[in-house]
Amino acid sequence: MTENGSPFIGQTGLLGYCSGTAEGNPLSNAFGIERIRMASPKLLFLVTDDRYFMSHRLPMARAAVAAGFEVHVGTRVKAYGAAIRAEGFITHDLPWEKLKRSPLDMIKDIWAIRRLYQSLKPDLVHHIALVPVMFGQMAATGLDIATVNTIAGLGSGFIGRDLKGKLLKTGLVLALRTLLARHQSLTVVQNEDDRLALQSIGVPQDHIRLVAGSGVDTDQLKPLPEPEGPITVGVAARMLEDKGIRPLVEAQALLHRKGLDIRLLLAGDYDPTNLSAIQMDDLQAFGRQPGVEWLGHVDNIAGFWARCHIAALPSRREGLPKALLEASALGRPLIATDVPGCRDVARDGETGLLVPVDDAKALAEAIEILAGDAALRRKMGDAGRRRVEKTFSSSAIGTEIAAIYRDMVELRIADTQFAV
Repeated sequence: MTENGSPFIGQTGLLGYCSGTAEGNPLSNAFGIERIRMASPKLLFLVTDDRYFMSHRLPMARAAVAAGFEVHVGTRVKAYGAAIRAEGFITHDLPWEKLKRSPLDMIKDIWAIRRLYQSLKPDLVHHIALVPVMFGQMAATGLDIATVNTIAGLGSGFIGRDLKGKLLKTGLVLALRTLLARHQSLTVVQNEDDRLALQSIGVPQDHIRLVAGSGVDTDQLKPLPEPEGPITVGVAARMLEDKGIRPLVEAQALLHRKGLDIRLLLAGDYDPTNLSAIQMDDLQAFGRQPGVEWLGHVDNIAGFWARCHIAALPSRREGLPKALLEASALGRPLIATDVPGCRDVARDGETGLLVPVDDAKALAEAIEILAGDAALRRKMGDAGRRRVEKTFSSSAIGTEIAAIYRDMVELRIADTQFAV
């Protein structure tokens, strides 16, 4: 507890230190100021849409409340506004859309965010994902606000292979180098590869912290028995080319042609706002293939994995894929690509099998190995569950992120020379 009775959580675990004193505190050292304590600071989450906040960031927000914060959520409020408010959080509806955003639309979005910052006067803003990070950091220019920026995987902007993709990456590098190096700004990454990537483009090392996602509720998600019937592979992701959906469908077709009754369940939305979106005609064609079913968005994730023997995510790059963490918590063996994020969850030969990117043949071979060995599936599923409990539980991650929030607010208040 703090001196005024408000709760305070020290930093532990992945960050490897305790915030009980100023001595040796990396945040104090990074910004060259001492820490103080305050009660009920305002924390604003800035996310693109309300469903993403509920599905991916709820543990962080709950941890912040437990640490004494007043939590606000700035987002595009659609179907989940009532659920957010039921948690005791205050919503602020932002009109932004990702689809066909023109430069003028972007300016309007940034201005709307800035007006929110000016009226709410939050002590700390947590920008989550690439667009909120960039727009939020620009909106915060000149304002007395500390910011935490979560890069939830560097995304398609960093893996484009054509000329347009390379130009996009150049622009992103220049923007991030400037925006993430600002005073009183800390960037949270979810894997070591992304940390090194940001350092390589010029973001100062002491402005970056590694926190392994937002965690999963291991009390709610408990190991499930395998279902009856044919071996079923599941993937829970947006229906994007970058998620490896197409080679996974091709792999299932290869196995079907070999006479193996392997089923494939695709759980995820069509996302026309993403440059990597698989077109609706293709998704519908996938669902017409023998043994393939496209379910669209699935709310009951435990119910989805209860239908599957194997969890797959052959993505081109991830931050820290929650779908694989949830599948591991439920005792499912994993098949994933050997890329940042995926290999942080799927340990080759331990909790699953890793394959090269965009390699349908390798995917088919991995699926066939697990499909034919129930004991191996059980062994990998058990190992995955143990690893999630040890490293990725929402309680452990919540402790880490809440400590970062508290430190950033206290350091900001103590910094008499605050400037953006």
